[in-house]
Amino acid sequence: MRALGPELLGFAAAGICAYAADLGLFIWLRGPVGLDPLTAKSLSFVAGCSVAYAGNALGTYRGRTAEISRLRQYAVFFAVNIAGALVQLLCIAVSHYGLGFTSQRADTVSGAGIGMALATVLRFWGTRTLVFRGAGRTTGRTAGTEASWTG
Repeated sequence: MRALGPELLGFAAAGICAYAADLGLFIWLRGPVGLDPLTAKSLSFVAGCSVAYAGNALGTYRGRTAEISRLRQYAVFFAVNIAGALVQLLCIAVSHYGLGFTSQRADTVSGAGIGMALATVLRFWGTRTLVFRGAGRTTGRTAGTEASWTG
């Protein structure tokens, strides 16, 4: 577990930056720009995915060799993130419609709490296993000794 520390920290840092980009863009698109909520969220989701991919590709997993093209890698990353979003929606659906917890607080706990936790586990697994699957393979002369961008 200790070996995963820098990787988890880098993944979290990229995720926090992506969340900030997603939220900031959504608020701007809904407010001053005046887009409808679904269009605004769709655009902000794509932007957030792009920030997360860049953070992981250029930071957390920069030392891993790419077994597929960057474009295909981004497509797989995007698919993993859509799967994470679907997990969050499923948690809300089960809680709200299946279990009858219909308050705004229950929806927040199930979607942003439980759903986000499960989605984050899925995204971490998918990112390291499906997107940057060159586990342990590094490039350059410092192969295996390169420090994580988080320290």
